[in-house]
Amino acid sequence: MIVDEVMIKNVISLQADNTIEEAINLMRTKKIRHLPIVDGDNHLIGLVNASKLREASPSVFHAGEHLEDLQKPLSMIMRTDVIYGHPLDFVEEVAGLFYEHRISCLPITKDKKLVGIITETDLLRTMVELTGAHQPGSQIEIRIPNITGQISGITALFHKRKANILSILVYPDKKDDHFKILVFRVQMINPVGLIEELKNSGLQVLWPNLPGISK
Repeated sequence: MIVDEVMIKNVISLQADNTIEEAINLMRTKKIRHLPIVDGDNHLIGLVNASKLREASPSVFHAGEHLEDLQKPLSMIMRTDVIYGHPLDFVEEVAGLFYEHRISCLPITKDKKLVGIITETDLLRTMVELTGAHQPGSQIEIRIPNITGQISGITALFHKRKANILSILVYPDKKDDHFKILVFRVQMINPVGLIEELKNSGLQVLWPNLPGISK
């Protein structure tokens, strides 16, 4: 899945000469936490977020004081070393950027112009949809040797049991790099028969480890 399919395209933005007060009011009205800053040609030049605005605003313990701070331009507080993405980036790659750089939003540009934005909430919702976690079903974890040609034989067993696979995740076995873990999300409420089929085929089922089923 690419970013263009999940990003917010009607991006709310401001320019560098808008004031801190204008940004606060806009965030409050639109119920957003991030504001890309653009120039007259809609080129991305900066970013401000709710926490940065709170830092730049007068303290609540000194209400009515230093109100002139609210009239300062966003150019004084905006972040200019902005990490950004492209509409054709893969969502998985974007998730890596969020993790690596500990960011909470990613402006999306095309030909240097702002065309979208994706937030951590958008990313989390997308990951839930990609894994099928929002649909009724069961999760099955299988430990297999880290060699090619393993998945096709396993999915044949799912097909035999008429188990509709919603998603497959693969990650390394942290205890032994000669193995990997397959996580299947299947559209099946009672997977007992399928699990027994998998175990009888010699597969190591890590989850669910149901009592009464041969190991």
